[in-house]
Amino acid sequence: MTAMKPPIAAARPETFALHGTEWVDDYAWLKDANWQEVMKDPSKLSTDIRAYLEAENAHTKDWMADTEELQRGLKAEMRGRIKEDDETVPAADGKFEYFTTYAEGGQHPRYCRQAAGGGGREIMLDGDIEAEGKAFFRIGAAEHSPDHLKFAYAADVNGSERYAVRIRDLASGKDLADEIENARGDVAWANDGATLFYTELDDNHRPWRVMRYRVGGGAAGEVVYEESDPGFFVGLGKTQSGCFIEISAHDHTTSEVHLIDADAPESPLVTIAARARDVEYSVAHVPGHGEDRLLILTNAEDAEDFKIVETPLTAPGAENWQDLIPHEPGCLIRSILEFENYLVRLERKDGLPRIVIRALDGGAEHLIEFDEEAYELGILAGYEFKTETLRFTYSSMTTPQRTFDYNIVARTRVLRKEQHVPSGHDANDYITRRLFAAAEDGAMVPISLLYKAGAKLDDSAPLLLYGYGSYGMSMPASFSTNRLSLVDRGFIYAIAHIRGGTERGYGWYLDGKLDKKRNTFTDFIAAAEHLIGEGFTAAGRIAIYGASAGGMLVGAAANMRPDLWGAVVGEVPFVDVLNTICDKDLPLTPPEWPEWGNPIRDKAAFDNIRSYSPYDNVEAKDYPPLLATAGLTDPRVTYWEPAKWVAKLRALKTDANALLLRTNMDAGHGGAAGRFDRLDEVAISYAFILKVLDAA
Repeated sequence: MTAMKPPIAAARPETFALHGTEWVDDYAWLKDANWQEVMKDPSKLSTDIRAYLEAENAHTKDWMADTEELQRGLKAEMRGRIKEDDETVPAADGKFEYFTTYAEGGQHPRYCRQAAGGGGREIMLDGDIEAEGKAFFRIGAAEHSPDHLKFAYAADVNGSERYAVRIRDLASGKDLADEIENARGDVAWANDGATLFYTELDDNHRPWRVMRYRVGGGAAGEVVYEESDPGFFVGLGKTQSGCFIEISAHDHTTSEVHLIDADAPESPLVTIAARARDVEYSVAHVPGHGEDRLLILTNAEDAEDFKIVETPLTAPGAENWQDLIPHEPGCLIRSILEFENYLVRLERKDGLPRIVIRALDGGAEHLIEFDEEAYELGILAGYEFKTETLRFTYSSMTTPQRTFDYNIVARTRVLRKEQHVPSGHDANDYITRRLFAAAEDGAMVPISLLYKAGAKLDDSAPLLLYGYGSYGMSMPASFSTNRLSLVDRGFIYAIAHIRGGTERGYGWYLDGKLDKKRNTFTDFIAAAEHLIGEGFTAAGRIAIYGASAGGMLVGAAANMRPDLWGAVVGEVPFVDVLNTICDKDLPLTPPEWPEWGNPIRDKAAFDNIRSYSPYDNVEAKDYPPLLATAGLTDPRVTYWEPAKWVAKLRALKTDANALLLRTNMDAGHGGAAGRFDRLDEVAISYAFILKVLDAA
């Protein structure tokens, strides 16, 4: 059978100019002029763009045809590691306990509750039933009212992250007539159980205002807060104390918080501290212990790795903040969780997370200890404020996730759940290690490794190197059942904890953004070279894998050192960086300027972004085999970024290696929503890697 020829996108040159520089974009036409409408209704995509995307999909399917059996096997393996009738540990809230379950064969969660102590189970919302007949379905927020009579949920039906909020009467099991469209997907109930707050999106898909909605009132919501700066997104939540609705306005480096009395939902909002450039803060409310106070996690006053301050509720401004937990350089405070008598903080020190518990009266502190060389932790809020029990999760690259309840007073932990792997898993069959690679400037880059005990570690070994390195996001050394399908086939799975994340403190993030962004890419390359130098693998045996901003990482690495890689996979890759960050009308662009720089106003930022933007640096040279994926309704990394990247690569590259583009025409940034449908996409990526590295 003759292989299908790859489609060739037409070159339709458009010239752009900024700061005295002109550049030509042959594939700008792949951005639909009506893209806002396409996000809402994918059927409105122009016919020539649709034809190109579908031709690329057909080519990808044809090239991958000989891996179909492998894909089915991979999916069966990955599905076999999922407990199909799974459920979460119930979380107590007054007379009920709330939890989610999955049905055998079900794709979507069911939101459930039972009487306190067990018994009387009921399903409040069945995601599989709601998803029937829909090509895409994902539930965002799902919150019961404080009086336990209603259930608000947000649903996205095309992957665009434009949600519709519905309210269910739990006595009848029927949705009320209330319909809230054009929502972000976050909600918060006032304590009366009849007032619902939600965040609304603007025409450019940005969350820009918070609305107050009276359930059953039949009228549109009232504006509570409206953000005038397009560079700031609005978020919504509720304090753990249950006393306040919390509204946050933020970009990537600056935040501002407003509170509304949850017992008086029509009262005016109170601003905690006016936004100050590059100052971030989040708020915890602690009633009692004398005067009601706020505990605030912040990087104010040069607290690069954050500190915790306190202030009276009646005087919340920054001028009244007093240090409670002083700044400790190198010890990054990631988050805090308050209870009636305790403050819990999740920190990262020496690259590893830790949990510290502080008594609010007296200030005595203690750590929860862990033993493994590399692991990941999470703290879970739950619904109860007056409690001495902290729920947390623990996992490592070899250890499935465990959920513990920890008694703060007795300092004892009870295992409430361990992730079950139905097909079987023995942690002793695998080895996890932590290495350090020297970067160009001498910085030591952590690398987490996972491989099968007894695996061949030499220049023939295939290795997958994963990275992200943006927005201060740490890549956890946690458990994943999917990656075992590679590891069991002899792969080494490596995570490079590169600059741009916060694995080594907030300064690790600052050294990988703006004019220091190049460190992210060179750290990644240094990690690969270190693994080669230590004899784990060889150049050409490394597959690199990144998603979203991690797709930018692998795109830049492919341009800079194509000789190192045997395969490149970019999932929804942010590769058309210059054009996107110069387009102020795109959904995410204004809030991105603190991360990358504003190339519209700043020539230095323009030159810097242009120097590494993967699309702008494609050259006429050999490239490794490459697979890019896209989601048609993706508002984060728009479909045309990977489409343009592949089109330009195909026109310029000088090799005969595979170059594939797969666009999900029914999904957005996260790909397929169903837990099993998502495995189809993972299986395609893994099969591609296995095929091109001849490791199937």
